[in-house]
Parts: sequence; structure tokens; C-alpha cells
Amino acid sequence: MTRGNHMLGREAIQVKLSLFNTNLEDKAIPREIWLEKSGKRLMQWPVEEINNLRAKNVSLDSKQLEGGSILEISGITASQADIEVAFDLPDLENDTDALDSEEVDQATLIDGYSASVKGVYGPFGLLALASNDLSEHTAIFLELFVVGMDMRSSLRDNIEKATLGTSLDIDPRHEKISLRCLIDHSVIESYGGGGRSVITSRFYPKMAIGEEARLYVFNHGTKAVTMSSLEAWSMRKAQINSNET
Repeated sequence: MTRGNHMLGREAIQVKLSLFNTNLEDKAIPREIWLEKSGKRLMQWPVEEINNLRAKNVSLDSKQLEGGSILEISGITASQADIEVAFDLPDLENDTDALDSEEVDQATLIDGYSASVKGVYGPFGLLALASNDLSEHTAIFLELFVVGMDMRSSLRDNIEKATLGTSLDIDPRHEKISLRCLIDHSVIESYGGGGRSVITSRFYPKMAIGEEARLYVFNHGTKAVTMSSLEAWSMRKAQINSNET
């Protein structure tokens, strides 16, 4: 079994199989896990079988997103979807000041980053499980060294509303900033940088449920970013086969 040019060892295969047998209450999407070629990082990615659930497809070519812009992605079922999107930052290569100012340590990252706090380059990314008026949504956002998920806009009471974040170890001057997002009603999984960083969480919308859910691409930064590609699919329900013993 392979992922890209990497051979999955026995440990990775065991993780894959154990995830298939995880209690369904956990709602984790099965993943492949392997060691990056450098040997310094574990990579994670949805198992290839997830692709068999893809149905109706929407594809967008390169599009520039000016600061403050929002673009709706229509034509798929936004409450159960698989999205792959990549961004370029064309003005970044010569902007060394931005690179120095955006780099943060892990504690600052978790405490201080939010999809609503505007920077120069970002936040940008996806607004998932969004209501038509955007009063309710989950922001899966990217910045230069950050991938995060902001779930504080749920209109439901008595639930945890938080922002999650982790570092994204890439050089955005020389590679695209990529994001894959799997949405299964209240469960959202985000894979940044081809599997370098992963966030899984739940969002409990009050309005953005089923056919009322919307999906958007956004840029809240002051600088324009280029959405170099976007592929999105509606997802079919998985058929669970249980063998009784």
C-alpha cells in the first residue's frame, strides 16, 4: 500500500485497520498515517476508500480573492462534502517583514489566532456549515504558518464554542498552501499542507442544517490571495457492513 511515493509500513496499515473498526460514536474518518521521507514528521490523510463516496463535483479554476472577499461554492451538498483547495500568495516572495511578523510559537497560536482577526496575508480558507446570512458558520482558516478552525458562531446554547489551531510547517513562498476538508454534518476534519497538520472537531449548527447549509471560500486578510484550484464533491453515505459472529 502506498501514499504518494511513500510505502506504508506495518504500523501504518494497523492504524488504518483499527480506525475502520473504531466505535461509530467517535465519528473519526479512517486515515492513513506514515512517516515523511525526512523521518521527522508523521503525515495523515483520509484513506483512499473515502474517494469512492464522492458524487456530484464542482471544479473552479484560478481566481483572485481580494481582501475581504467571500465566494459561494454552490452545486454540491454542503452538509456532506469533500473539498480540496489550494492558495498562492503572489506578493509574499519579496515581503520578508511579513514572514518575520507572522511566525508565532505554539502558545501564541492557540491563544491568539481567530478567523475574525484580520492580518496581512489571511486568514483565508473555507466557511463550512454556513447559514445563508453567514450569522452561523465554521471557519476553516489558513495563515502563513497556521491552520485553524473557528466554531464560535453556533447559535445553539450550552455547547462548547472554541477556536482550534496548530502550526503548519511549510514555506509559503515556494509551495501552495493547501487544505482538504471533509464535512459530515456535525463532524469536520481539516488536513493542511497535504497532511502535515490535522484538526478534527464537531460543530452543532442551529440554522445551517441539511439543505440549508452553505459553503464559501473567503479571504479576511488585507492582501489579495489566489485560489489556484478548488475541487468539491457531494458525498454519499457510507455503507457499513457488519459481520455477526
